[in-house]
Amino acid sequence: MRKSEEFDTAFSPRGSLDGRNSFFLVGMGGAGMSALARMLVHRGFIVAGTDSTKSPETERLQAEGIDIHIGHTAEPITSEMAVVLTDAIDIASSPEYKTAQEYGCPIVRRSVCLGWLLQDKKVIAVTGTHGKTTTTGMLGAGLIAAGLDPFVMVGANIPQWGGPVIEGKGEWAVVEACEAYDSFHDLDPYIVLLTNLELDHVDFHGSYENLRESVLRFVRRIPDGGALVFCSEDKGAVEVAEMSGVRDIPYAAQDFGRLLGTDDTPTLKGKHNLLNAAGAALAAHTVGADPRLAAEGIASFHGAERRMQVLQEGPITVVDDYAHHPTEIAATIQALREKFAGRRLTVVYQPHLYSRTAPLIQEFADALSAADEVILTDIYPAREDPIPGVSSARIAEKVASSAHYVPSRHLLPLKVARMLQPGDVVVGMGAGNISEFGPALIQELNRNRNPLKIAVIYAGDSAEREVSILSGRAIHAALTRLGHKSELVDITDILFKTGDLTRFTGPNRPDLAFLAVHGTHAEDGAIQGLLELLHIPYTGSGIQASAIAMDKEMTKRVLTTQGIKMPKGKLLNSTDDHVDLPPPLIVKPNAQGSTVGLSFVTNHDELCPALQRAFAYDDAVIVEEMIVGMEISTPVLDDKALPPVEIAPASGKYDFESKYTPGATEEIVPARLPPHLLDEAKRIALQAHRALGCAGATRTDAIVRGEEIFVLEVNTLPGMTGTSLLPNSAKAVGIDFDQLCQRLVEDALRRDAAKT
Repeated sequence: MRKSEEFDTAFSPRGSLDGRNSFFLVGMGGAGMSALARMLVHRGFIVAGTDSTKSPETERLQAEGIDIHIGHTAEPITSEMAVVLTDAIDIASSPEYKTAQEYGCPIVRRSVCLGWLLQDKKVIAVTGTHGKTTTTGMLGAGLIAAGLDPFVMVGANIPQWGGPVIEGKGEWAVVEACEAYDSFHDLDPYIVLLTNLELDHVDFHGSYENLRESVLRFVRRIPDGGALVFCSEDKGAVEVAEMSGVRDIPYAAQDFGRLLGTDDTPTLKGKHNLLNAAGAALAAHTVGADPRLAAEGIASFHGAERRMQVLQEGPITVVDDYAHHPTEIAATIQALREKFAGRRLTVVYQPHLYSRTAPLIQEFADALSAADEVILTDIYPAREDPIPGVSSARIAEKVASSAHYVPSRHLLPLKVARMLQPGDVVVGMGAGNISEFGPALIQELNRNRNPLKIAVIYAGDSAEREVSILSGRAIHAALTRLGHKSELVDITDILFKTGDLTRFTGPNRPDLAFLAVHGTHAEDGAIQGLLELLHIPYTGSGIQASAIAMDKEMTKRVLTTQGIKMPKGKLLNSTDDHVDLPPPLIVKPNAQGSTVGLSFVTNHDELCPALQRAFAYDDAVIVEEMIVGMEISTPVLDDKALPPVEIAPASGKYDFESKYTPGATEEIVPARLPPHLLDEAKRIALQAHRALGCAGATRTDAIVRGEEIFVLEVNTLPGMTGTSLLPNSAKAVGIDFDQLCQRLVEDALRRDAAKT
């Protein structure tokens, strides 16, 4: 934020630019600065500069041969240069400002440099709270059509001109004159066109009265022969005219048609644009332009970039607009209603500045309520620090129509695309980086989801990494056979090697993540949490269910409350903890895969080594009674239990080696149990699946002793290898491996769609 006390102490006067022919512009990517850069180049000056961020505008400048560096640096500055700063630059932290001071370079604001360049012109300054850009463009178009060959500088790119500047050779200069930070005081106006006036730029002016006083001081600089052209339909503009003491010329909406001599209206729709056109026409007439020719030029003006700019026509029309004040929002919505009559209108709005938002929260809500759907994202702070209690969420709460709050603008394309319907018009609105929304939404709407792009997440950093690699490869092969665009992705490798997750963002992100990881940081909710943050749908259970199921002690607590039998046991946090259970026992880490670090203890001498082995994998260990009986595993798929699988290891012990070594364990489907126990096993597995809040496919491991079934644990991401239990159980009911993978894909996509 530029401070008034800086104007005289931190910057050089206009005359310091005399004799300079080399300029360095800081913040050159901004609309006003890029226009200034082009002016300087056109006049034969040497121009270089910096901007913090690469943008379409910086790319255009580079394409035009202008030397612009991305990232603030003082290295290109020499003592021969004059340094020009946009008001968005904080001089206390600017390396360019510091170096310019050390070299003794003239340092001026953008507005001072502009005033210096226009000293030999008669300046028509277009100012006001709203409509400056469009009115400046209209007036320029009118004078051009009338043959006056004006110089024109607009505060935005004009597509039909190929830029923001027209380098006319005539005596008149049409310039957008901004009241923010008193920058218009650096111009020498001959004609002032005042569109309207209401409270804005509170961060600098503080109050409406201060703002009005600043405008009055500017207007009173109009020399003899000049005039104030003002909107008679705006209270603030009328006040300035009455208080100014200069020659004034009022205009109203009907004046445009009167000058043109027809009932035709401008190409740009809305009453606000009719008023803008009338003001431009009256100003053109005032400086001697042929009224009819000028009005025809104004009527054919197609608008500035980001002023109701249609980015895409079609079943869904996408518009970009700069409106950032309640009055502007209301006018733009009204104009869009007129232009796209009968179509549902969605406004995606980003408030600009905390200081502007704070006093106008209700006014913003009232203006936005005229849309059918409103999506608000976080306030664009620019140079400001947050103000406690000022949030876009407060506006959303007060909007009378359907309203949604999406805190991160990066999520807007994804979220909004899901809300839209054929025939809708959607407009991205605001003065900050919401300009990125429209192009990103178009990319999102045009995403090619055929074939489906699936990232198979495998490997990881758990003790079951190698098993996960086998699962991942098998799934990848199946998805490829099914016609999907599948790729294997090791998240752990990415995070530690490059940290680059851009493949999971934007329009080229995967449509789905198929989880083929096992063990810690896989089945415990960690990978699910990352994917939730990336807003990528995934197979398997969510964060909470995964975390509970991975914690064997927590699972025991949840399932026992459901009346499900589980072995008696104890959670240990140290090898010194007392164990009061007699052998035989099972000792295993509390949060690892079902067979990782597992030991069978038949006597007390084996307990200590078993504990040491388990604690090598986890900070907590489960010791529980060994239930002797038939070991079974019952999968659940699509909220239905599959046939229980009998596990018969050749060694008699189902440990890691027996589980994953081909041929080491016989898997019998269905388990050799009487029908009533098979049904009971399926009922218990489904009950456990639901009690933990699981989704996708799970596998409940249990021991059958006589007529009793004891659940050991629930696996939320069952293995998908050649020896895995889930695929074998599915195969027994006619679901082959490829079909199993496809059903898991469809389940994940179905659950993701249900979130919208």
